[in-house]
Amino acid sequence: MNNKTVITGTILCVIGIVLGAFGAHALKSLISVDRLQSFETGVRYQMYAGFALLILGINTDRFQFSLKWIVRLLLIGIILFSGSIYGLALQDVFSVSLKFIGPITPLGGLFQIIGWFLLIYQLIKQSK
Repeated sequence: MNNKTVITGTILCVIGIVLGAFGAHALKSLISVDRLQSFETGVRYQMYAGFALLILGINTDRFQFSLKWIVRLLLIGIILFSGSIYGLALQDVFSVSLKFIGPITPLGGLFQIIGWFLLIYQLIKQSK
């Protein structure tokens, strides 16, 4: 087991739960329905990433390859993806334009996709 990865996954999940509750209760009256849905998308993907890191961290001993870059890519990806979504959804609350961070969202998604493909590649390579 890799405690650092498990702790990171747990932290992502805890923050996701807190932000999910914040979105469900406090944000309904502060932002539009579209922005609230975007915020919820950020929370959902953050929870997926947290669960993925928990599973990978708990099962590290089963892999014959390093998870270091996979974990890094997933973590960087979710920080960029969900973080930019949170910023864009909350820009009206803070009375600041954060439209410039819009291109960061797909970049974060790309990092996650590369991380997942790297895991697939390593699993296929390990199975041979």
